[in-house]
Amino acid sequence: MTQCVPGEQVAKSRCGYLIGPCLLLTLYPRVFYMIISHKYKYIFIRTNKTAGSSIEIALSRFCDGEDITTRDLPEEEALKKKQGVRTGHNYKIPFHRYSWHDWKETIGKTLRGEKRKTRRYYNHSSAAEIRRLAGETVWNNYYKFCFERNPWDRAISYYYFILEQRRIRGKETPSLSEFIAESGLDPLKKHGINNYMMDGKIAVDRVCLYENLDAELEYVCNYKIGLPELPPLSRAKGSFRKDPRHYRDILHKNDRDLIARMFSKEIELFGYEY
Repeated sequence: MTQCVPGEQVAKSRCGYLIGPCLLLTLYPRVFYMIISHKYKYIFIRTNKTAGSSIEIALSRFCDGEDITTRDLPEEEALKKKQGVRTGHNYKIPFHRYSWHDWKETIGKTLRGEKRKTRRYYNHSSAAEIRRLAGETVWNNYYKFCFERNPWDRAISYYYFILEQRRIRGKETPSLSEFIAESGLDPLKKHGINNYMMDGKIAVDRVCLYENLDAELEYVCNYKIGLPELPPLSRAKGSFRKDPRHYRDILHKNDRDLIARMFSKEIELFGYEY
């Protein structure tokens, strides 16, 4: 496969909404999950707005004390506790897995007298990061999978998700077209295809499609990782989208074209059509 095409660079906002990637990451730093199950020998790499919360909650029902699950937002952790699902566990990285950059940052904070936190697997770890931290043996022998979604539909879902977070915080909200034009979708690229590709190639065993969510999860759970039963999906975070219309009835032509250019690689790989 060819080298992954990065998202098109679009001029930053001058209209005062401040909706670029920096603000989005500040509002929602590292909000996505990954799981390494030693019990069932799989790695679930989570991409955003692909039912990741629901899948993670479902899979976590079968995680045990040796498995790695990263921490989520407080409200998500509370939901998991309510459902009796294991919350963030074993996510701190052992010292023997530290990279030179990890040690440099840790030592630098110590010398400056700053609060030092143990390095950890974070909510949206990429394939390259997971391989480095988990080690070659785990990476090469565990079944690795993730989910992808129609980029036009995914963009709408992400917009309403961010819109709700800004509303809660009393922030100004841009229109959908402004959000798309002002780089609002950049995190979908960073925490999507860039998470499951390395060196221009797909690095996981299966990229499941969100459009076939139930069938894909059944296939992976029953035939690839061997869970004792198919876990139910909670459909977490499914209430953010207020407009039930099809994305073709929501997006303007310019919106459609911007998304098509930004996610051209995903469209090519999985045959998505507008």
